[in-house]
Amino acid sequence: MTALAAGAPRAGELPAADYYDLERRLEPRERAKLAELREFLAAEIAPHAVGWWEREEFPHHVLPRLAALGLSTPHRHGYSRLFTGLVIAELTRADTSMATFFMVHHDLFVEGLYEFGTPEQRARYLDDAVSLRTTGAFALTEPGHGSDVAGGLSLSARRDGDDWVLDGAKRWIGNGTFADHLLVWAREAGGAPDGAVRAFIVPGTAPGLTRTRIEHKTALRTVQNANLVFEGVRVPEADRFARVSSFDDARTMLLGSRLLVAWQAVGQQLAAFDVARAYALEREQFGRPLARFQMVQGQLVTMLGNATASMAMLAELSALQSEGRATMARVALAKAWATARMRETVALGRGILGGNGILADYAMAKVFADAEAIFTYEGTYEVNALIAGRDITGVSAIA
Repeated sequence: MTALAAGAPRAGELPAADYYDLERRLEPRERAKLAELREFLAAEIAPHAVGWWEREEFPHHVLPRLAALGLSTPHRHGYSRLFTGLVIAELTRADTSMATFFMVHHDLFVEGLYEFGTPEQRARYLDDAVSLRTTGAFALTEPGHGSDVAGGLSLSARRDGDDWVLDGAKRWIGNGTFADHLLVWAREAGGAPDGAVRAFIVPGTAPGLTRTRIEHKTALRTVQNANLVFEGVRVPEADRFARVSSFDDARTMLLGSRLLVAWQAVGQQLAAFDVARAYALEREQFGRPLARFQMVQGQLVTMLGNATASMAMLAELSALQSEGRATMARVALAKAWATARMRETVALGRGILGGNGILADYAMAKVFADAEAIFTYEGTYEVNALIAGRDITGVSAIA
């Protein structure tokens, strides 16, 4: 497979992905670390991503080298929020599935340990999780509750002596088939206050837990999403997050992860632009490269413009996040808007490749399909639009 077919960027050929040089806002050590990440992705991830995607194969063997980059929860180690977003964009640009794995593990499971774990829990779990010697998942979504999970959370947690007993089901859990530990959200049963929500660290091999891979996906095929069934799963009190008491605690996690999914929309647009531009320069029709046709140049400009505008919007939102001012409504607007631009961008890219745009050999088919997952998870376009709409009108259109 050629570099073009694999979708791998070619050194020195592509214009700066960051067309307005937002990276100038980064500190020197952040720019150096981002360059190190790009080298790793170009060598270890991008050339193989299509093959993993086609085979629905997760590349466990790359995790030690990914961990060696030291990029787990960067803001916990003095890096900026802008740097964190650009890391997710670059991971997505190389492979959406790898970025999704990274976010679920580090920005939900590991971040959950930092945010809600006791000193004893962090001592037991954190070092192995940060170094990817163990992997984690975030189990919130349920078969009957996606966007409405806040009010509909139905997996139950019942206190029984020194243990808790979990019963119910979860769905669409990224990393769920292989994760060593699951951060599981449940509603307390048996006389608890209305709305009491609990969170637990559950071993992936816990008796009574059944994990089944969701098959026949057309997006994020490398990520091992799972259906989880809990039948009398016992969890010791020592593995409950004592600082979690309501769904507002889950929202604290979701605000940050939703913003990072918006950064994924940037990376997905850059991936589409990479493939489309390289193809337009090499593919000849009517005796000249596609890049010499005015319509194709216009489409490429629209693609890069969408990506650049999305990046600028998220850079400003990252600055607000650093100031503690990134509200859920502001994040929802960014996620909705950036993913809408992403849908247009990947559609233009697919069109530039013509018939080859539906072949995974040319990478655009994978980019095009994976975009649909980004468009949907962490709140659909419609739900995020209504969250922002409620904020700007003062009237809720969500039942």
